[in-house]
Amino acid sequence: MLFLKEAKIKLIKADILWMYEQVELLIMSAIRERIEKLKQNLSKTIVGKTDSIRLVLVAMISGGHALLEDVPGVGKTLLAKSLARSIDGKFQRIQCTPDLLPTDITGTNIWNPGSGLFEFMPGPVFANVLLADEINRATPRTQSALLEVMEEQQVTVDTISRPVPRPFFVIATQNPIEYQGTFPLPEAQMDRFMLSLTLGYPSELEELEMLNKLSNSVPVEELQPCVSLEEIQELRRLVGSVKVEESLKKYIVNLVRSTREDEEIMLGVSPRGAVALHRAAQALAFLSGRDFAIDDDIKFLATHVLSHRLIPKGGRRSKTIVDRLLHSVAIP
Repeated sequence: MLFLKEAKIKLIKADILWMYEQVELLIMSAIRERIEKLKQNLSKTIVGKTDSIRLVLVAMISGGHALLEDVPGVGKTLLAKSLARSIDGKFQRIQCTPDLLPTDITGTNIWNPGSGLFEFMPGPVFANVLLADEINRATPRTQSALLEVMEEQQVTVDTISRPVPRPFFVIATQNPIEYQGTFPLPEAQMDRFMLSLTLGYPSELEELEMLNKLSNSVPVEELQPCVSLEEIQELRRLVGSVKVEESLKKYIVNLVRSTREDEEIMLGVSPRGAVALHRAAQALAFLSGRDFAIDDDIKFLATHVLSHRLIPKGGRRSKTIVDRLLHSVAIP
């Protein structure tokens, strides 16, 4: 009789486990459908740029931030606003200038004569999607005001810490051509961005399509939310369950360690870079409809995740170095 009871308990546990796995699969399938709708929503305002949209989504659903290094007028602000609208989130934009103060970003306490108390006036960081436009035009003191909120997702003013809304996602931009009156981001700040990318100029066909869509295009204000903020939070949780084989983990470690030993590199990638590449590979696999990462995910992401974290010697291009390392470092 004891044997029968134990057998029944095992069957019940197996049945519960099977039901739990089926529920998880249904949840993942439903959220992937929402992600496809999100991609379609963004394509209504952004012509082409499929890879750029995918990279921004990778940064967002993996809990990171994105740095866009591009010239003005290629759609950086439009992409950020469209993303915020599509997830029904609050959008804020900071135009960085040398006279911008840290409190202009974080907020400050203001005296209220009526109540006789100081009241906190939140700054633009209290948003779901924050666009820091031309971030390298802000002074280092102001740039550092973003460090805590990007890493800890909170703001501390007068010893009081206040959490920012969740999810919280920063898209920062900087012009790679014009350097007059700018302040290069320090390594600690660059390391806070999960990945860097460029939108680039559209192709001839894409630019023609953009002009043709002007008469019947969908303004950002008319975009309908297709993913809720709660679903983005759930999506971030599910991304962490994507499997990464041990050989791929070793590949990530070998790639990162090779940047510290290369003769053309002054400062290699930090351990945070390895964690970012691992997390980004999980997110890209999830966006691709898989519950496991592959080596192509890492190869596609490596340039975007690693290049802005290293300092090359003698004016060499960091992206060229990372591409070379991708060809020289073998998968274990």
